[in-house]
Amino acid sequence: MKTVDDNSAKFIAVVIDDEPQIRKLLFALLESENYTVYEAESGQLGLMEIAFRKPDVVVLDLGLPDMEGHEVLKRLREWSKVPVLVLSVRESVDDKVKALDFGADDYLTKPFHQAELFARLRAIVRHSKGTIAQAEISTGRLKIDLSSRKVFLKDTEIHLTATEYALLKLLAQNIGKVITQKQLLRDVWGPTADENSHYLRVYMRQLRKKIESDSALPKLIINEPGIGYRLMKFPDKADI
Repeated sequence: MKTVDDNSAKFIAVVIDDEPQIRKLLFALLESENYTVYEAESGQLGLMEIAFRKPDVVVLDLGLPDMEGHEVLKRLREWSKVPVLVLSVRESVDDKVKALDFGADDYLTKPFHQAELFARLRAIVRHSKGTIAQAEISTGRLKIDLSSRKVFLKDTEIHLTATEYALLKLLAQNIGKVITQKQLLRDVWGPTADENSHYLRVYMRQLRKKIESDSALPKLIINEPGIGYRLMKFPDKADI
């Protein structure tokens, strides 16, 4: 296992910033500290790099061309606990608080001191515990790509509503386990939705129509009467 005190270890960093000069600077600095560095100039590309590279740390700018850094954090924290250092010109307390609330581990403003950057990176890597979660979950012909929020059936993308996706994601992250109706309602509709079980029935019906071969005889999403639902685990590409 790599530790931050192991000088022979080669750490992986993903830098997400739309300024080429900043990426070039960070590349040189991190390389000098024994990091292998991968770059992305947009939020979506950054999420893809994180999913593919499985880095030890991410350095993230807030002002990106395709989405705010806060949105990158929000999406990333749906499937990963990789340590994130926000590096931004924004100095307001509101921006710092929002970034930390959305899942950043630390915040450093530009321009920055090299020694402080390294110290903060060492600290968040040291405090992290097993960083990245599974970015892609498959069962039978169904594949859920958590990093891009895309769902595929037999390699064809299917379009889900935000609520349908939220339900499927929760089931997929607990594949093979029963998720109670109460937990599904609370996580998808909020803490006051405990009694609105009709919401769950309606959306589960819609979701099954999109992912099951026969929604009347579901094999993927199974109802445990009086308890909740589970997403069944089948070998990849199985004809389910």
